[in-house]
Amino acid sequence: MEKQINIDGLLLNYDESGPDNGLPVILMHGWGCNYSTVQSIANAINSKLKVYSIDLPGHGKSQEPPEPWGIEKFTQLIEKFAASLSIKSPVLIGHSFGGRISILMASRNDISKVVLVDAAGIKPHHSLKYYIKVYSFKTARKTLPYILGKRKAEKIINAWRGKAGSADYRQSSPMMRAVMSICVNEDLKEFMPSIKAPTLLIWGENDTDTPLSDAKIMERLIPDAGLVSFPDCGHYSFLDNPGQFRAVLQSFLLK
Repeated sequence: MEKQINIDGLLLNYDESGPDNGLPVILMHGWGCNYSTVQSIANAINSKLKVYSIDLPGHGKSQEPPEPWGIEKFTQLIEKFAASLSIKSPVLIGHSFGGRISILMASRNDISKVVLVDAAGIKPHHSLKYYIKVYSFKTARKTLPYILGKRKAEKIINAWRGKAGSADYRQSSPMMRAVMSICVNEDLKEFMPSIKAPTLLIWGENDTDTPLSDAKIMERLIPDAGLVSFPDCGHYSFLDNPGQFRAVLQSFLLK
């Protein structure tokens, strides 16, 4: 059942499924998606578990943050969501961007179990070409207004940004672009050793957005973590191999 809740003036949309007496699960999707993207994950476990699948701020039917947020602000919101609904010791499941929130939240709260699915959280290492592109853009952003005037410079910079940015970045609103720029550069490795809950890492071996090497770092840093990877699967391993994903998830959470 789809519901809404107001937390600190921000409208948060979420879907609630499963038995009321089931162990609570907070399920968080990736960037540019909404709760329907991870519906198959909810369906795999909501026969026994109570699943709260959230449209993260700026996604689906949830409002955008009032200012550019980092992962700390997103995590505080989900912590307040859990407190508002009296959700205690939940399971956290996070895909991609949702994994960032799961990592930080699990590092400082009473969490039953954690499932990180092709999760973000490791700051990416880029090629020299990437850094040349980034610093060229920053230089142009500072100098072009003086050379061409503010209006013409802004038009050129916006066109450059649209061509150079990732698909997720290009499709985001100005506010969410600012949010993405902050969050993608946050490295959460320092929080991983503080995660006490048993943690399952599920990965696609062909994931190019959050590569398998990230999962191996997480497995090493999180004290009670195990990694399951699927060959011939990418960043959406739960959609690329739904049968095995479902079996692995149910084995970890339902048995």
